[in-house]
Amino acid sequence: QVQLVESGGGLVQAEDSLRLSCAASGRTFSSYNIAWFRQAPGKEREFVASISRSGGSTYYGDSVKGRFTISRDNAKNTVYLRMYSLKPEDTAVYYCAAGPFPFSGSYRYRAGHYDFWGQGTQVTVSS
Repeated sequence: QVQLVESGGGLVQAEDSLRLSCAASGRTFSSYNIAWFRQAPGKEREFVASISRSGGSTYYGDSVKGRFTISRDNAKNTVYLRMYSLKPEDTAVYYCAAGPFPFSGSYRYRAGHYDFWGQGTQVTVSS
């Protein structure tokens, strides 16, 4: 098992940048692919980005492609989400999730494939 804790959220202005962190406990962190999802009030959960076990492969949702970057440091058991050019529509609770599946196809972005979830961190972007 792995426990996940998100941090780094806050209130920012449009066009600002922010870095979220997802810290994991457990010695098997490098066995898991990690993803970020987000959920805004009244909306369905949305896939943001995912990264493979080694960090060698990444995948992004269309709404954040080119603005967000996902990375990981397995030595620190941490995954990062760097967010640039933030927009009010990026306002949501951001969750990280872990899953042990092959990093391919829909496994990369379907929430149901991820077994472990953090509690979330709020990101609010004002216009």
